[in-house]
Amino acid sequence: MALLPADPARAAAYREAAARIRRADRPAAAAELARLATEVRRNIIRMIDRARMGHVGGDLSVTDILVACFYGVLTVDPERPHWAGRDRFVLSKGHCAAALYSTLAQCGFFFEKELETFMAPLSALNGHPSRIKVPGVETNTGALGHGLPVATGCALAAAIDGASRRTVVVLGDGELQEGSNWEAAMAAAHHGLASLTAVVDRNRLQQGARTEDTNALGALGDKWRSFGWEVREIDGHDHLALLQALDGSSSGRPVAVIANTIKGKGVSFMEDRVEWHHKVPSPDQVAAALAELAG
Repeated sequence: MALLPADPARAAAYREAAARIRRADRPAAAAELARLATEVRRNIIRMIDRARMGHVGGDLSVTDILVACFYGVLTVDPERPHWAGRDRFVLSKGHCAAALYSTLAQCGFFFEKELETFMAPLSALNGHPSRIKVPGVETNTGALGHGLPVATGCALAAAIDGASRRTVVVLGDGELQEGSNWEAAMAAAHHGLASLTAVVDRNRLQQGARTEDTNALGALGDKWRSFGWEVREIDGHDHLALLQALDGSSSGRPVAVIANTIKGKGVSFMEDRVEWHHKVPSPDQVAAALAELAG
């Protein structure tokens, strides 16, 4: 299957919006990002309702991070997804593909109508993202613990090339129970990969329980610091804080952003409820969720 084609009109609108947001003062930029994130969340609800499957809680917790990255930070071109000079973005928590697809469609990487095929047989929009089907996807993810090692490799390649491109990877907090992440964290610090930023979606819930009850992560910022990273701890739903935290390294070290979030953010009956990890809303719940997200 070939990559999905870009939506030229949406891509042009994305480039204009991203440039406007990056020129604006930070409060104005944050307000625009909040509006865009609401549209992404509404599409997530529609996609999961149509497919009758998905990971709605984590999709909603990571949305603000994705929107801030694509509109406020990353240098990418939806019409040239393989452009060599692009920044690299990896969604390590690949089960939250609906949030990524909704964001990519909004940016024009492919036509928004494709969202209607989410998880349908033979759809490019699988439950976990595929780099050979979906433009904007740098690597297949879903088996947790792989995204940070791949992103570390991308950042190391940029350093070897003498290139200025950045690499941003978004991880789940439960995913950090995988040891491969800490091997990659150690390697990134050893090589001084200042172009690498890891954002942890710290919603404190995983598949069946709270992260601290499953395998406690404790003082997570201190762990990253002990591995040689520059650490920034923020409210992961505060777009102004996200923009500031996603600024480049100030220390010559890789940056870890601990983004404290709420699973199910934006829909009151889903917020901080572990059952919404992989639960599908009823028609009445879909209507209620869309009403809450209407602003």
